[in-house]
Amino acid sequence: MKTRITGVVCLVAVSIAAAVPSCLAQTTGETGRVVRYRATMDAVKYVYGPATPVAWLNSGDILETNTVDAFGDALQHPGDTLSMVRGDNPLTGPFYIEGAEPGDTIAVHILSLDVPSHQGVGALVPGSGALNPTEYTAMLNPPLPERIWFYPIDPANHLARFEAHDSSYSVKIPLHPFFGCMGVAPAASEVRSSVVPAEFGGNMDASEASAGNTVYLPVNVAGALLYVGDGHAAMGDGEIAGTAIEVPLEARMQVKLLRGRHIRWPRFENESEIMAAGIYRPLDDALRIAFRELVGWIHADYGMSELDAYELLSKVAHIHVAEMVDPNYVVVASIEKKYLPPSIH
Repeated sequence: MKTRITGVVCLVAVSIAAAVPSCLAQTTGETGRVVRYRATMDAVKYVYGPATPVAWLNSGDILETNTVDAFGDALQHPGDTLSMVRGDNPLTGPFYIEGAEPGDTIAVHILSLDVPSHQGVGALVPGSGALNPTEYTAMLNPPLPERIWFYPIDPANHLARFEAHDSSYSVKIPLHPFFGCMGVAPAASEVRSSVVPAEFGGNMDASEASAGNTVYLPVNVAGALLYVGDGHAAMGDGEIAGTAIEVPLEARMQVKLLRGRHIRWPRFENESEIMAAGIYRPLDDALRIAFRELVGWIHADYGMSELDAYELLSKVAHIHVAEMVDPNYVVVASIEKKYLPPSIH
């Protein structure tokens, strides 16, 4: 989508002029102010938490930015090894949302996600993966060996290609770009690793964080401090081997502030569905959280009693195990809006 530029605003206000980095451009487009920020490996973060913002957004602004892949774009050629990777899941941000305070919610509508790379990367990482022993999932057998796959990407046809290592087999995989990481600063000045998903969002690996969907995140600190990263070109449910098709992303999204609207866990929405995330271990508790949040959402926004919502979900709900390889597991529960009464808001 092209935006007609009606004016260039280099410095929006004196109060932030000194803090606007050289890689940040701001313009006014047909759908509102557009803020552009270019991330580099020198500026990425590896935690969710307090940090100097890289840009400031007003409610309704459109953010155009980029992310590097989960390996910091370090793995490019056969023979490259994981020892070349500086850290896991480098994050772009944080972005300060003007006026956001604890108890509010930010709504991030993802307008577009594009893969600017000719290839993606997947890997077996010792100590990671659903079928791999870890420190806390103890097994007698040794961890699986490190191994790296490269996935050629055909952007014109929106396809990636899996090429087997141990045979001549290959198969095409449709692209579905999404953010593996999208989150805000946690509450109580806590700092969490970029590999952790929790109440603040984070490394959810939820394919629902894709173009056309809105992601709702609870605000825990002033400004919310939004981070994005860990771009995926495609991923199977559960991310069982520990990685998706890892890629950099070019992103365009609109951020809105919902004052006084408090949520406890991340949510997703599009024209046809509402979706709630449950993030915890064991997996059954993550599922319970997701459905509790979905029941509460239906009660608050669609006027149904909680018991009626619970009964209805038992008949028509869907669940999606987003991942079961991170420090917490992620389940997304959803219901199609065609089964719901009109929203009361």
